Amino acid sequence: METIERYVYAVTKLLPQSQREDIAKELRGLIEDMLDERVQDGSITKKHVEEVLLELGEPRKLANKYRGTNQYLIGPELFAHYVMVLKIVLIATSAAIGVSFIIEIIMDPPSILQSFVSFIVSVVTGLPIAFAWTTFAFATIQFWGNKQLKMVDLQLNSSWKPSDLPPLPHPKGQVKKGEAITGIVFYVFCIAIFVFSSEYFGVWFFEDGKFKDVIPFFNEQYISYYLLFIFLIFGFGIIKECLKMVYGRWTMQLVIFTAVVNIISIIGLIIIIAEPAIWNPNFMTQLIESGYLAANSEAFNTVSVIWDQATVWLLVFFLFALVWDIVDGFIRVRKSK
Repeated sequence: METIERYVYAVTKLLPQSQREDIAKELRGLIEDMLDERVQDGSITKKHVEEVLLELGEPRKLANKYRGTNQYLIGPELFAHYVMVLKIVLIATSAAIGVSFIIEIIMDPPSILQSFVSFIVSVVTGLPIAFAWTTFAFATIQFWGNKQLKMVDLQLNSSWKPSDLPPLPHPKGQVKKGEAITGIVFYVFCIAIFVFSSEYFGVWFFEDGKFKDVIPFFNEQYISYYLLFIFLIFGFGIIKECLKMVYGRWTMQLVIFTAVVNIISIIGLIIIIAEPAIWNPNFMTQLIESGYLAANSEAFNTVSVIWDQATVWLLVFFLFALVWDIVDGFIRVRKSK
């Protein structure tokens, strides 16, 4: 019966992944025994099922009995997700720092010792920050999740009914883990680029077949002022992707949170990208000096137009991506109903 499956799902989703299958079998067997004892030779009706489920109690409380209630920063229902995301974030951060180290060696081989020291400093500072931010993200999810559950308890006044069970997740409304993981890796790499290697983000200049310098897109004198702002924007993006992974399906609450985060990100990106001081004011001049372009040539005019319009196109790209993230979530919620 669907009501029983909904109850089993509501209980087991709050338990660690390794325990869910065994407890689901045990719970189904327990419900079946209780029904047989209650009904005996008669036919099982929906009312009988509701009486048994009411006797077992609200799913969260039963899940607490299975795992034991403790004080924790990140609970068992989130811990498996937390460990997986933490591994992804640490690996992605390490990879980004490693790529930055390799680029430094390619750029300036004689300074390999200095580059190695910089690499060690980046690892020592970057990995703890990645660990702390991931832990903060899941602690926030845990806190607000518990707060929401307490509010539900106050509203229900312990009058839980089987009809309050959440529906089984619809395939069209599910969030694939690959989507969330890709988003987390993207945000981690963006943070790493701006924090550890923004000076290498530009046009690489070679002379006589050997690397000489980088003509940066950003103005290094000003971008440092925006690092914290950039870190927060992408950091909340990581929290958003973590929520998608934890929920496992699109809900209106998740769509609303995604909308709030994306709107804040859009405003932040407009402030940052539209600020002329953040871009390299000598970019076109440096291209001429490097020999890549000749002044007033057709190529120079084309690149100049692209450079002048880059801000607009970046804003359009990010605006479309962030708005589509909201719209896609809303569509999935509608389709899953």
